[in-house]
Amino acid sequence: MRHRKFSLIFTYMLATLIVIIWMFPFVVSLFTAVKPLDELMSQKGLWLPPKSVHLENFKRAWTEANMKRYFLNTLIITAPSVLGALFISSLAAFALAWYEFKLNKLILFIFVGGMLIPFQMLLIPVYRFSVNVGIYDTYLGIILFHISFQLGFCTFFLRNFMKTIPRSIFEAALIDGAGHFTIYRKIVMPLVVPALSALGILEFTWIWNDYLWSLVLIQSDMKKPVTLGLTTLQGQWVSDWSIIAAAALIAAVVPITVFLIFQRYFIEGLTVGAVKG
Repeated sequence: MRHRKFSLIFTYMLATLIVIIWMFPFVVSLFTAVKPLDELMSQKGLWLPPKSVHLENFKRAWTEANMKRYFLNTLIITAPSVLGALFISSLAAFALAWYEFKLNKLILFIFVGGMLIPFQMLLIPVYRFSVNVGIYDTYLGIILFHISFQLGFCTFFLRNFMKTIPRSIFEAALIDGAGHFTIYRKIVMPLVVPALSALGILEFTWIWNDYLWSLVLIQSDMKKPVTLGLTTLQGQWVSDWSIIAAAALIAAVVPITVFLIFQRYFIEGLTVGAVKG
């Protein structure tokens, strides 16, 4: 009992330490966001609490720093990208999980292999391709590239989940006269809702926080997402770090809120199938 009590205390202390280290950058950002610029420049430590709270920094970040427009751009890009990636990957996963054909394994290996290619190797080809086909600096261009580059992971994830569904369900539906798309829509999709929820949260977070592809494919300031818009707040000689920190916290509100609201579905999607019986 004494050894077990000591182990429990050590676990809680270690977990508390990890949480403190993990939350430290967020606390520093919060302190920075509510400090006036003169106090921020005069203090020696960014981690020190503010002497006076200036919440107007958030208002200035929303209006003067054009965060309102960047926010709208990010929603325009993220929503169709997530929905498109989930829809197309679910169709591909359904085909790879239940249809037997010669190129089944090869196509799956292509999807998995695409996940292993570093994105940095594709920057120049993607940029030149988007310019040549006329989708550079457009919402459509970055949405299509987000969908295409997320298909590998999404298909691999959903395909492995669909393989756990008993084949007898599909055979019974086929005997009853159901078509393949009917099976996909009325049988498979309701069963993979937990996996889709978990995958949707991951995809939403990744695409919302994307910086690389936005930097490559977006040039106009009126089309920049929040991650790219934050870089425009840094001046050449002087940067108002209070406004930048406030804008960064505003940008983080949506993915944090989405995760907190749907965390139950996220955990269910990741743990489904872990225990059988």
